[in-house]
Amino acid sequence: MILNFKPQDTKYIPLYLLAVSQKEFFIMNKLYYLIFGIVCLTSAVRSQDTRLAEQYYQDGEYEKAGILFQKLLDQSRANTHFFNRLTDCLIYQDKLEDAEALVKKQLKAFPDESANYVVYGTLLEKKGQQDLAKEQYKKAIDKLPSDRSRITSLAGGFINLSKYDLAISAYEKGMKMFNDKNMFPYLIADMYRRKGDMPKMIEYYLISLNADPQRAITIQSMFQRSFQPSDYLELQKQLYANIQASPQEIHYPEMLQWALLQSKDYLGALRQARALDVMLGENGSRIFQIGQIAESAREWDAAIKAYEYITKEKGPQNSFYIESKKEALVCKRNKIKLSANTNTLQELQGLERDYEVFIAEFGKNRSSAALIIEYAELEALYINNMPKAIKILDELINLPNIPRNTLAQAKLNLGDYYLIQNEPWEATLLYSQVDKAFKEDQLGEEARYRNAKLSYYNGDFTWAQKQFDILKSATSRYISNDAIDLSVFIIDNMKGDTVAEALEYFAAAELLNFQNKHDAALEKLDSILFIFPNHDITDDVLYQKAHIYAQLKKWSDAIPLYETLIEKHKEGIRCDNALYELAEIYDHKLNQKDKAKELYEKLFIDFSNSTFAVDARKRFRVLRGDKIQ
Repeated sequence: MILNFKPQDTKYIPLYLLAVSQKEFFIMNKLYYLIFGIVCLTSAVRSQDTRLAEQYYQDGEYEKAGILFQKLLDQSRANTHFFNRLTDCLIYQDKLEDAEALVKKQLKAFPDESANYVVYGTLLEKKGQQDLAKEQYKKAIDKLPSDRSRITSLAGGFINLSKYDLAISAYEKGMKMFNDKNMFPYLIADMYRRKGDMPKMIEYYLISLNADPQRAITIQSMFQRSFQPSDYLELQKQLYANIQASPQEIHYPEMLQWALLQSKDYLGALRQARALDVMLGENGSRIFQIGQIAESAREWDAAIKAYEYITKEKGPQNSFYIESKKEALVCKRNKIKLSANTNTLQELQGLERDYEVFIAEFGKNRSSAALIIEYAELEALYINNMPKAIKILDELINLPNIPRNTLAQAKLNLGDYYLIQNEPWEATLLYSQVDKAFKEDQLGEEARYRNAKLSYYNGDFTWAQKQFDILKSATSRYISNDAIDLSVFIIDNMKGDTVAEALEYFAAAELLNFQNKHDAALEKLDSILFIFPNHDITDDVLYQKAHIYAQLKKWSDAIPLYETLIEKHKEGIRCDNALYELAEIYDHKLNQKDKAKELYEKLFIDFSNSTFAVDARKRFRVLRGDKIQ
């Protein structure tokens, strides 16, 4: 700074100071530092007063805070924070007349400051003068300048008072002043959200979306947090209207596709996706995504239509073609496998042709191996053409370069089919091959479990029980749970000769069921009830009969048996199984969600140690509408 120059450095001193004497120069220098010191001291004192006033205010010592805020306001009349704090302090001390005098004084000094009218309106409300308060709020909006920050600040003041209609009026006044309807729609939508006015909220969020399509994900998130299921219908209605008014805008049909998915209208979402695919000349990626979502939701028809659109409309050159072909087959198979209704021969033969067409197109190789296993399963378990199923898998396991895990799964399934054909030695040979090749793997555990089950079917209960006991610690939860159940079951039913005899009958019935000889299995189970009345094995017989009827999709026969188990055999080891399977029937087969929810809840409350308790609680929460992360 020039005042720090030495007298001899006159070449750096401005010309207007050259005439100043050395003595005068030093006086001016001292005067400068004195003024600077006073300013700094004043600033420090004010800063200290501000901190102390805020501390008093936060501690509820409003009288002390008010004295300091009055002093600060006197020093800086335009400071709205000091004014607001002082007004609050007076109100908290019930000095409403003093507060009103202060507000009027501030309004006279700053008549164009909109926020001051809000303060006055709030004060009048506290005095019970509602009509006068409304006049002040109106003045606050009328006084708004063409300043975006001032508009949002005033609206924020109204929001803090939960006066959402006034905040909306402030935003609307701002849009009118700037002649820009896209200035505040997102904020207005939030006001309607707070008010619970869903139609208006949707309207303004869609205006905001049109102004900035990049907000789509944020707006979707707001809808998810705010909506009830019926609100998606209102969203769809408004989106259809916007699409009709602005057919060239892409973000509306994209939002509609999302809304339809939220409503689980997968076919509707697929229609929108197809329209967008054509409009934008896409490669089918959004169609494939719809297919995957529908498949996860077990909406097989929608998923199949999505995948077949790609295979038929896009052709073999499309990057999603092969995967779509595979997934369409998976969905058709699951539709048959998981349907609540008995499958028709026409449906089964249609799927059989689809598998044959796929294999003819892509050949028998490592890429199609998993699908060939599914094809053999269709022939064995649904069409009941066991020789054909065995032939398919025999050919597969002799193909070169088949992945080890796929080959092992083929051998396990082939072993099952030989057992169904009553060729246990062929079955155990295949199981043992997989066991040897995958000693430390889940596939090896699965093979050991099937071999142990084969011994159980043959009546070698002691050896089978020991194997099940070892498999209790299997890495696969399902193998472990099944092994525990069978181990306990054998031990419970090996206590005497008659019980062991009943166990032989029961194992024979299970084998008949495994071999798809369901009627013979049911007859064998009924004979146990006749020959061994009032035996401990009775609940197991009832459970197995219910299980067979469920396999046959004879729900009216299965449900009463499950209910009898639950009511009359509460202490039996099958009760929790029965609860879970009955709940799944109501949940996934009969679509009676309330009944399913009731059963899931009973299971995890009454049988908290059950292996099904965790899954039951999870499904109960889904049915209750909880948002599961």
